[in-house]
Amino acid sequence: MRIFAVSDLHVDYRENARWVSEISRVDFTDDVLILAGDISDSLERIERTIRSMAERFKKVLYVPGNHDLWVLRSKGVANSFDKFEKVRAAVEESGASLDTFHGRTTTIVPLLGWYDYTFGEPSAELRRRWMDYRACRWPAEMLERDVTEHFTGLNEPVPRPENPVVISFSHFMPRIDLMPTFAPQRARFLLPILGTELLEQQIRRIGSSIHIYGHSHVNRRAVRDGVVYINNAYGYPSEGYITAKRLLCVHEDAA
Repeated sequence: MRIFAVSDLHVDYRENARWVSEISRVDFTDDVLILAGDISDSLERIERTIRSMAERFKKVLYVPGNHDLWVLRSKGVANSFDKFEKVRAAVEESGASLDTFHGRTTTIVPLLGWYDYTFGEPSAELRRRWMDYRACRWPAEMLERDVTEHFTGLNEPVPRPENPVVISFSHFMPRIDLMPTFAPQRARFLLPILGTELLEQQIRRIGSSIHIYGHSHVNRRAVRDGVVYINNAYGYPSEGYITAKRLLCVHEDAA
């Protein structure tokens, strides 16, 4: 059983949706797919994409990204927490899961998250330009730190799997030093909204061997303090220079 990973499909772009539709229906039927967030802000497209992936893989594991929780086009949704519950229900009805998965020698742990400015304070320009500030809606009294603590709190108690290989995954970045020096200035401008150190704390308590993340759209593999961190974002059509635009096998579970 192979374990593949991809994030940031953004199927609102026709090219991206076509790539999903062209994934083989026979090559991955014994394999697991980690889908690390940002499919679409459309609940219908999220459900359609998850269902399509579930038809191709033995198991699909997912966590939502920030785009998935936008509510601008979501009718009858009170706020982004409500959108999260609707997304979770749609994902599970489509044959995927937000729960821990146990293979023969590998355990895969999904980790929910958000960003809390532990990577830096957002500039006034970032607050003007970052779409989440307009497209997400939270209870009036909640700050970004509160949102992050709510989602990371849903990961508790974090498991301590007995399998020799533990793969955790999140949409958001768990540590700032995963952003490479070659990252374009546009990406570095976004540092404050890329993730939270709270995820890194949970990764360490889980005992992860590998951690998959998304959100930054900068593909890379890096080792930090004994953990292999991998970003395999599909990204926007224009981002071929920082994304590989392919499924990536991150591990093979013993038969």
